[in-house]
Amino acid sequence: MSFNSIIDALERQQSVVRPQASYQVIREYRLSGANDSSTNSHVIAELDFRPPASTNYRIQNWSGSSRGQQVVRRVLDHEVEATSNGKQTRTVINRENYDFNYIGEVVLDGRPCHLLGLRPKRKEKDLISGEVWVDKHSFLVRQIDGEIAKTPSWWLRKVRIKLTFADRDGTWLQTGMEAVADVRIIGLHTLTSRILDYRRAEVASTGTPIRSADRKQ
Repeated sequence: MSFNSIIDALERQQSVVRPQASYQVIREYRLSGANDSSTNSHVIAELDFRPPASTNYRIQNWSGSSRGQQVVRRVLDHEVEATSNGKQTRTVINRENYDFNYIGEVVLDGRPCHLLGLRPKRKEKDLISGEVWVDKHSFLVRQIDGEIAKTPSWWLRKVRIKLTFADRDGTWLQTGMEAVADVRIIGLHTLTSRILDYRRAEVASTGTPIRSADRKQ
């Protein structure tokens, strides 16, 4: 299969698997500092996705340092903004946003993948300079690893991020994240997230609905 054919299939599959129905997830976040255990914190958040352009969240509970809750809120606020007004197209792994190079075939979690190099065409905080693992059979993105093209704050020297993706009851979505930030003055901090629960809209509707973000919580 040619390199251009791989990119064509990758772009096509991202359009096909884009969620059409509403769903909800519960995520667990953990923040830790390399040299300061007092920054450690644990946050549980509920997110309500309503395609094509609406996302809300609520912090369910948190413990440890309040810094963790503040960081998670900033991350989720950005996620809400990124999915509104068609902005999500600026993060898609395609030729409009990236230049690609072919690295080779590899195995990730038992699945054969094409490993591609990513070079962002713009310096934006939603684009990643690094590598993407594309499933050899489905052409779905299984993992992205690299540095964000532009840090969102002067306080961050650089941020390295790893995103993992998988199928959840017919929906292809981000299932995990690890971000390691080199923060000026205070050093390295790591934020991780993983999905604890996934619910389709018809299932979630039988329980307590997820509310929009409550800034006072």
